[in-house]
Amino acid sequence: MGKHIADAHIVWDWNGTLFHDTHAVISATNAAFAELGLAPITLEKYRALYCVPVPKFYERLMGRLPTETEWLLMDETFHRHYTRHAPDCGLAEGVEPLLAGWQAAGRSQSILSMYGHEELVPLVRRFGIAERFVRVDGRTGPSGGSKAEHMVRHLGTLDGVAPGRTVVIGDAADDAVAALHAGARAVLYTGGSHGRSSLEGVGVPVVDSLAEAVRVAEEIAAE
Repeated sequence: MGKHIADAHIVWDWNGTLFHDTHAVISATNAAFAELGLAPITLEKYRALYCVPVPKFYERLMGRLPTETEWLLMDETFHRHYTRHAPDCGLAEGVEPLLAGWQAAGRSQSILSMYGHEELVPLVRRFGIAERFVRVDGRTGPSGGSKAEHMVRHLGTLDGVAPGRTVVIGDAADDAVAALHAGARAVLYTGGSHGRSSLEGVGVPVVDSLAEAVRVAEEIAAE
């Protein structure tokens, strides 16, 4: 490993990465679709078509962008149903030892999520992992946007963390786009919102487990 790996930093995505909430997301998405009379979708179709901003994802399914009224209705329905199902979800397999191991090696890590900040923070605390992170940031503005500007702000608040020494681990193409926008690197994980075929076109490493994601992050940090 390179001599600078001790100052490596991981920015973790939450939904679909650390938090295995796929069932809740699909249930909530289909509830939102039902509001407009759209047929439910499978996990496979969701992973093939999902993208951000979320209205663009809805356009792929509807054949047009939702109107403002439709978007507000679907967004409210999604979040209401997601909140109902999320308590049944848990952390992704093997998360706790991975976080503990990265911290024990003297490296830092944080969370940046597009999930609402007021909901995110208590959820991270509930799982007993809050002390693993130097910062936990959720979305504070309206939903439906991109992660790129949030990533720039997030990294700007972290003392002693250089974007060039940072690896973002997430489950969506937007995580990699946000990382590159902020001058960081990225590793994408196939266990969340995107399938492998959707992720491989982004041009960053794609892995099938979070353990592998951390190994690749170490390799990137050692370069």
